[in-house]
Amino acid sequence: MKSLKKMSVFLMLAAVMVFTAACGGGDNEGGNGENGEELEGSVVIDGSGTVYPFMARMAENYMGEQENVSVEVSRSGTSAGFKKFLVKEDGTDFNDASRQIKDEEKAQAEELGIEVQEMKVALDGITIVINKENDWATELTEQEVKDIFLASAGKKKWSDVRADFPDEEIKTYGPNENHGTYEFMFENILEEQDLVEGINLQQDYSTLVDLVSKDKNAIGFFGYGYYDSNKDKLSAVKVDFGNGPVEPSLDTIKEDGDYAPFTRPVFTYMNVNHAKEKAQVLDYAIYTMNNAQDVAAETGFAPLSDEDVKATLDTLNGLKK
Repeated sequence: MKSLKKMSVFLMLAAVMVFTAACGGGDNEGGNGENGEELEGSVVIDGSGTVYPFMARMAENYMGEQENVSVEVSRSGTSAGFKKFLVKEDGTDFNDASRQIKDEEKAQAEELGIEVQEMKVALDGITIVINKENDWATELTEQEVKDIFLASAGKKKWSDVRADFPDEEIKTYGPNENHGTYEFMFENILEEQDLVEGINLQQDYSTLVDLVSKDKNAIGFFGYGYYDSNKDKLSAVKVDFGNGPVEPSLDTIKEDGDYAPFTRPVFTYMNVNHAKEKAQVLDYAIYTMNNAQDVAAETGFAPLSDEDVKATLDTLNGLKK
């Protein structure tokens, strides 16, 4: 009888332990964060329209695991987002950016006493898009792309680019000055030379997709992800950087790859002050880096190297209390 009683107690304890483990969950289950604390509250993110699909998917996945945390993701543009991020006490928790933070933005952060942590999250390729009916400009040299968008080049008609192209006016499109994509095009690709007069610049990327898809003589630029999700409406120009035409893809978009001249890293910037005050902000940052590779591939971005991800995770984990 004693042995039966002992066995009953043992089985009871085992059942309790299993039940407790099931209720407790892992690091990202049951509302518990990286430090095991109960997470609740909000995470506020704004910034780049290019990075938006990546971050919106990340937020959706995170809230599926952390039901008591609300993650709000907006897309006012990189530069406009930094204006909302660099606000003493009431700024956003993260600013997504398709370019690096500028020196004047760093100076403003320092003046406000805001510690900023850069998080490189993926790689993007500036993609040159044309109308589906355009069958002449499917392959262009890097210089021809630049000339089309440069005011100084004077390429007003397609026949100005190549004599055998149609004698039709080129209609150029792109994101407006609020976007890091515009700044990357202007600063890195066009080397700070004026864009062609009359270029149609838009705030919303879906508007750009629509405009180019309806204009046979249109050519525009934006991040690869927006092209990838609209391949049925647009064609991507293959760009010859000197070794033959290269099509933008997740395989060619690399900082040392075939599409390297038009490749750029994309970022989110975290307010470290907020991360130290609100556990959910730091937890979201760590979750983002732990899942960056998968979400990048799902949303039209090329993944970072494992070394880049580890370096950022080491820094973020160092902020834990």
